[in-house]
Amino acid sequence: MKVTGFTFVRNGVQFDYPFLESIQSLLPLCDQVIVAVGQSEDATLEYLHTLPVPQVKLIETIWNDSLRKGGSILAQQTNIALSHTSGDWAIYLQADEILHENDYHIIRESMERYRNDREVDGLLFHYIHFYGSYNYIGDSRRWYRREIRVIRPNRGVESWGDAQGFKIGRRKLRVKLIPATVHHYGWVKPPEIQQLKQKNFNKLWHSDDWIRQNIGTTPEYDYQQGGKLKVFTGSHPIVMKERIRSQNWSFHYDQTKVHQPLKERLLDRIEAKCGWRIGEYKNYTLI
Repeated sequence: MKVTGFTFVRNGVQFDYPFLESIQSLLPLCDQVIVAVGQSEDATLEYLHTLPVPQVKLIETIWNDSLRKGGSILAQQTNIALSHTSGDWAIYLQADEILHENDYHIIRESMERYRNDREVDGLLFHYIHFYGSYNYIGDSRRWYRREIRVIRPNRGVESWGDAQGFKIGRRKLRVKLIPATVHHYGWVKPPEIQQLKQKNFNKLWHSDDWIRQNIGTTPEYDYQQGGKLKVFTGSHPIVMKERIRSQNWSFHYDQTKVHQPLKERLLDRIEAKCGWRIGEYKNYTLI
């Protein structure tokens, strides 16, 4: 079984993405990892060259910064990396997503199990979203629960929208849900870097006026906007050990000060009781 990993990154150092850790979490599962490296204003490319492994292939790209609608540039960069993949399966991670080593055997076994089942277009993963620090995770319906992260290359699969999911033409992918989890760390950064990231990242969707009105001009991100959280009681991927040890900012979560709309509270209670997320957006077909 041949497996290719693929990802993209730009300004990963400036915006404190764990992109090296993300790639390192892919390597034990993959024969090769394709990285689309956007022309950056920092040392992202130099950092990638420090990876002492021959199976990492770098594809240098230039982003079209005039594409400020729907985050479409993210899907474009994903598809550049995807176009270089081959084999039975391709595993996709974004630059702030990490696989846990405890899940490697599950992922391998699942790829083997469905390798020859042509009805299965991909594999669906659970998600944990860290917020504010490495000790808290999102605990409400505002955080998506699942995404496709293993697909079959060379079958017409493409990333679409803002690169959150995949399609074949207009058809949703037929997927199997597996008991493996993506650890998402995009909301864990020093407050000043998180604010800088929000200002720049939202340019992929919105105008400068929208950013001034909604992101503001304060130097630090207000982490009180995360809604309902809970303490993380599991273990982090081993590749994150040094980054977690080096956290140099404090984060305080006060549940009594969390504003959660009544509708969201009610829907969260229904989900907690019966596991049904009413009105959940699904860009896949579960089989």
